[in-house]
Amino acid sequence: MVPNEAGTPRPQSFRAIDTTAWSRRLVPTRLRHWSISVDVSTPRSEYSIGEMVPFAITMKNALPIPITVATRSRLLWRWDVDGLTEASHVEVHDATGDAGGFAFDRGERKRFRKRWDGMFRVSGSEWEPATPGEYTIGAGLNVDDAADRGLYDETTIRLVE
Repeated sequence: MVPNEAGTPRPQSFRAIDTTAWSRRLVPTRLRHWSISVDVSTPRSEYSIGEMVPFAITMKNALPIPITVATRSRLLWRWDVDGLTEASHVEVHDATGDAGGFAFDRGERKRFRKRWDGMFRVSGSEWEPATPGEYTIGAGLNVDDAADRGLYDETTIRLVE
């Protein structure tokens, strides 16, 4: 076969590398945390009561090598409103007990889109609307002290009548 010919197989060595194990063994935890940036943004800073608030979470690996960040559970990242995970006063699901790992390829950017409906969950089946005022929407990797480690970001929006 001629190199670069259609159908030329990729070298087997690329498939044999376990990047998660490699990252955990060779890259210090502090460097893994430093390499990942988190950004939370909204299209506008002001929304009407009852209007959906769309927001985007962008995470990027700044290093030219694959990185895996160990997480507290299989839930790799979380979002919150004013510190309430998924805008809920009720504990949300979390596959506790099983640690996970959030893998980023070299230079990879991950983007997630969510919406907050302006409601707070106060019980298993009851929701209350937010009142006019300022609210902080945040997101970060599911690690201990995510904000202190630079793995969390937030933005402030205003709800108006």
